[in-house]
Amino acid sequence: MKTTISAILIVMILSGCRFSKSVKKDLISGLTTTGSVLTCDDVYLSVNNERTTRNTFYYGEMIHLIFSDIQGFTRENGNSFPSMDILVTNTSGDTVLNANDLYSEYSSGMDYTPLELTADITIASPITSGGHYTLLVSIKDKKGPGTYTSRLNFSVKANDRLKIETNGVSLNEAYLYSQGNNRIINDGKIKFDDNIYLIIEGLKGFKEENDMVFPGLSLNITDSAKNVILNIDDLFSEYNATGISASDFTSRVSAHFKLTGDQANNPLHCVMNIHDKKSNASVNVSTDLILE
Repeated sequence: MKTTISAILIVMILSGCRFSKSVKKDLISGLTTTGSVLTCDDVYLSVNNERTTRNTFYYGEMIHLIFSDIQGFTRENGNSFPSMDILVTNTSGDTVLNANDLYSEYSSGMDYTPLELTADITIASPITSGGHYTLLVSIKDKKGPGTYTSRLNFSVKANDRLKIETNGVSLNEAYLYSQGNNRIINDGKIKFDDNIYLIIEGLKGFKEENDMVFPGLSLNITDSAKNVILNIDDLFSEYNATGISASDFTSRVSAHFKLTGDQANNPLHCVMNIHDKKSNASVNVSTDLILE
């Protein structure tokens, strides 16, 4: 059984003015926090509403860095005035995400007790799977000297349950998304009556004519007994004559489906094929799913 271990260093100087500094590091995730004047009861990561100590995330996931019961703000009329900045850099030190003063809408301050602040980060472009990054979240007191920062080194991986076969094309990312749960699917488990999206980003290599491409998209799902659950020949047939904007197509292309009922012959085998009607270029994405 994995045990969460933390190292804490607290220095306090008692004098005529308030002064405190703290450093805390989670030795599993590597999450490090440093406070000056501001203190926090607990800082932790959450994914899919579950607390986690991992530092590797799937492309498409949203992570939440939660600061629970943060204290030490200079108050005016009982309110606190925090600011929060989020910075993500790659291994070369280049900025890939920069968001400033995320609580600027609270110009009159906050009167929540206890006060909980959350930094939400979606692992999406320009972040890429296979990359390594550093997340820095900085909290400041707009009315006083207090600061609190958190740093996390993390890596991003693709869904290894997806089998991708390409012919004359390249792509950046492929992933499954549950609309009902508003999160990606990385364990292959889906539910009845939920819209499931199979998404590809950055697909290139299709022949362009006047900035348009002419793709076809088929979707096939069979169960373990070889029964055909879904078989769509071409979801893009209506664009045979007009084509689709090449820039929109490259940005994102997807197919989605919803399965109804109360039981299934698991696993289901899902195959999405996208092919170029003007050339031999194509990509085939397949995966096995468990319908619960």
